Amino acid sequence: MKRLLMRRLLLSVPLLFVVSVVVFVLQSLIPGDAASQLAGLQATQEDVLRLRRQLDLDEPIWAQYWHWLDGVFHGSLGTSLTNKEPVTTALGTRLPVTLSLVLGATVLATVLGVVLGVASSRAGSLAGRAVDLLSVGGLAVPSFWLGLLLISLLSVRLGLLPATGYVRFADSPDGWARSLLLPVGALALGGVTAVAKQTREAMLDVLGRPHIDNLRANGVPERRVVFKHALRGAAIPICTMSSILLVGALGGSVVIEQVFGLPGLGGLAVSATGSKDIPVIQGVAVYFTLLVVAANLLTDIAYALIDPRVRAS
Repeated sequence: MKRLLMRRLLLSVPLLFVVSVVVFVLQSLIPGDAASQLAGLQATQEDVLRLRRQLDLDEPIWAQYWHWLDGVFHGSLGTSLTNKEPVTTALGTRLPVTLSLVLGATVLATVLGVVLGVASSRAGSLAGRAVDLLSVGGLAVPSFWLGLLLISLLSVRLGLLPATGYVRFADSPDGWARSLLLPVGALALGGVTAVAKQTREAMLDVLGRPHIDNLRANGVPERRVVFKHALRGAAIPICTMSSILLVGALGGSVVIEQVFGLPGLGGLAVSATGSKDIPVIQGVAVYFTLLVVAANLLTDIAYALIDPRVRAS
């Protein structure tokens, strides 16, 4: 198991390199640069060229990338071109927001999905057909549209929850939870239906195996059969789906943060792209890649905890 985790960590190094190169090349293809944005509409061509030299944007793209990579090797992701704030500082203040949103949505989707999946695990049951219907509807509804609907109903009309903004947990745990309820719910809907369908199919597969029939024939209570034996046997597919949801939620958080005005990494990525702020764009890409690597490592650890054969191998 240790060798597996070490191999995953080593593979993450070339992954980070490839992602950083691809992002750097793609952003260089966007018309304009940070110098044009900072100079403003009234600036002359000489002003733009002078500012471009000050920001080292007049160098070839490979030289710009090498300067950035050299800074990474020295423990620095650079400085924002627009506000001169260290990139690590900007990312550090926004990372807790994105983590709260993504982890909250993943946990909510997994818990509700498992409950619905287990409840509908009887073949041909009404609950099973309901889960199939909800799966189609849940995956078809865009998270941003659901977010706008929740804001309209629960914030604007009923005034139950804040429509936008974020409260730090250290400032007010209750305010932190209230500020995340709507965005977490909007981001989790598609995941709930996906986990419910995956859980139901995995449970039906396990419940149809011979050893489950033997347990029932020996008089083991149905509740114990379902929750101790069948659910444990279905845990690997559920864990896999949760990992997929976590990675998908990272991408979905970009849109949800815009809808609910959350100061997370997604909003920072959007603003940095608009202002052509290369160091910030690179920093966000590195952080998102690290989060994906961490999600995969957690999945491997979960596999080992669930199935002893994984630890043995």
